[in-house]
Amino acid sequence: MIKNKYWKRALQIAWPSVLESFFISLAGLIDTFMVSSIGSSAVAAIGLTTQPKFIALSFFIAISVSVSALVARRKGEEDKKMANQTMVTAMIVAVGLCIIISSIFVIFTPQIIKLAGSSPETHDLGVSYFKIIMAGMIFNVISMTINAGQRGSGNTQIAFTTNLVSSIVNIFFNYLLINGNFGFPKLGVKGAAIATVLGAFVAAIMSFSSLFRRSSYMSFGLIKKYKLTFSNFIFKEIFGLGSNIFIENIAARIGFLVTAITAAKLGTDQFAAHNVGMNLLSLSFSFGDGMQVAAVALTGNCLGARKKEEAVKYGKTCQEIGLTISIIISVILVLFRKNIFRLFFDDDKIIAMGSVITFYLIFIVIFQISAIIFGGALRAAGDVKYTLAVSLISITFIRSAATIFFVNIIHLGLQGIWIGVLADQVSRFIGLWTRFRKGDWVNIEI
Repeated sequence: MIKNKYWKRALQIAWPSVLESFFISLAGLIDTFMVSSIGSSAVAAIGLTTQPKFIALSFFIAISVSVSALVARRKGEEDKKMANQTMVTAMIVAVGLCIIISSIFVIFTPQIIKLAGSSPETHDLGVSYFKIIMAGMIFNVISMTINAGQRGSGNTQIAFTTNLVSSIVNIFFNYLLINGNFGFPKLGVKGAAIATVLGAFVAAIMSFSSLFRRSSYMSFGLIKKYKLTFSNFIFKEIFGLGSNIFIENIAARIGFLVTAITAAKLGTDQFAAHNVGMNLLSLSFSFGDGMQVAAVALTGNCLGARKKEEAVKYGKTCQEIGLTISIIISVILVLFRKNIFRLFFDDDKIIAMGSVITFYLIFIVIFQISAIIFGGALRAAGDVKYTLAVSLISITFIRSAATIFFVNIIHLGLQGIWIGVLADQVSRFIGLWTRFRKGDWVNIEI
């Protein structure tokens, strides 16, 4: 009965975030499919912008994770005023930083796209797409920051609703603007970028309007009542957590980049199969990411209320749910591995490569989802230096070294790539699980 109580509460918090992350990943796949109607050069051009975009967003992802952890802790302490001031401070910092970063990225877009590996075919398309995306990044930052505060307070449905509507708006305007349907101008890649920004704009409006709801823990009325503004103390708290999370994100990008470059050198067919495998991994990640949100909110609330045993129980519960989901995903991959890759390819050779990748995915998914959830619980407690160290060791060093060793020295080709991914996920799981099980993280003060 007690166990059911924890499962019920965890699922209540988690389901909107799980669906939110899943639909964002799914919308990304649909987005790529719609752009593919223009041609392979358009798909490649947009693909070039992925890593630079996430490098720019790394600052704001770090701020958002910090806000969720701090708001969850303050809610547990029943300090509504401080929770709201945390979000206000984060918003001021994020918007100011966004203006600077987006301006720099827009000004140096040609150089950035060239550095990302553009060719004469893709350079101009990539530049036009990236400039529009960076110019509209302010809308992403606003919704990310507000939604982070809402998640920390336990309201995960706001983020789910805003991102779902944003994805629908994005897909709708893709249809209108990419190929010029219903009398709209045919803008191609520029149309895809404009559609993305319009989706982000709608999400920002919805997130901002959530602050005006009377039932909302994060409330504009309370911000106005107490005249809440920037706080140096809270800024230091956000910086203390966020700086480590930012470095962790950048470290992850380095590992991902090494894997992508190595896979691309194997050949077009191998790289195509690898990319579909990474898309499947991204979809499985979305489930872990959703459960991580529940772990952050629930463990953070319990730690703020000095209920350390409950914090551990909620962390374990979220991991148990995540493990159940990962086993279901693995079974689906086993049963439908060839069918999944046939959706993308007709070539039997590539489908066979996909079957090999799926063999590794079956195990990777199980370790991946649990590691994400354990990492979320540790970050909620403020144990960000440890999670940074684990990411540096597992992604930047173990993954990169294993990939280079098994591909370039042992010459295992595509299998070498996925052995590297598996080595990363297993080592990350061991590092985070060991720390969580030890239990010292519940004593950290933030």
